[in-house]
Amino acid sequence: MEQGGAREEVRPPYGGAAAVPASVVRVPEQARGEHTHGEHPHEAPAPRAQVRRHSVRGQVLAALRAALVDGELVPGKVYSAPALGARFGVSATPVREAMQRLATEGAVEVVPNRGFRVAERGPRELAELAEVRALIEVPVMLRLARTVPPARWCALRPLADATVAAAAVGDRASYADADRAFHGAVLALAGNRSLVAVADDLHRRSQWPLVDNPVTRRADLLADASEHTALLDALIAQDVAVVQSLVREHFAGADG
Repeated sequence: MEQGGAREEVRPPYGGAAAVPASVVRVPEQARGEHTHGEHPHEAPAPRAQVRRHSVRGQVLAALRAALVDGELVPGKVYSAPALGARFGVSATPVREAMQRLATEGAVEVVPNRGFRVAERGPRELAELAEVRALIEVPVMLRLARTVPPARWCALRPLADATVAAAAVGDRASYADADRAFHGAVLALAGNRSLVAVADDLHRRSQWPLVDNPVTRRADLLADASEHTALLDALIAQDVAVVQSLVREHFAGADG
């Protein structure tokens, strides 16, 4: 994030009392077209302004994703960009751009002249995503279990621990990020960036709320995190049979 200049905390887009994490929602004043002492508003070079614009859009996108995972953006409900922009303390433009990105990912759908409706997903879609993820990730993990030395698996311990820490306090948004980071780091050992990108997109989609169960229970987060720890222990021990059992169980549980 750019240093210098005053900062203003972006308010949650859903009107609740809980604040979105500061690392996500602090937006430089300059990014909203304001200027600080000693800098004329018409003298800022275009490339720097473009970087700041993308920074704001990225922060808004991250905050919206967190609100989706937390169930604060309700499946089936329509949200307008100006209203969300007012909550964030930014113009409607970066909100609209972020929502358009979410629309391409399938998280929301465009409602002409109204805004964006949060997608309504059922258990069947979640089960389909889990099946596709298993087809991609399980064979790769089993191959890596036979070829990657224990020391490289040990380096992933902080990522597994991060999922446990987020689950312990029921922080769904942080857990979602930590969960994807752990799986991404495991798959990255295969050396295939396209594989990591496709798997991460499927993983992100699987984290969106269901229409009849918009909030993941803390107990489910804890159970999922414990599977990460057990899987890493088996990988370090090079116990391929246990790894196979754990990864199949992990993805089988992902569709429930």
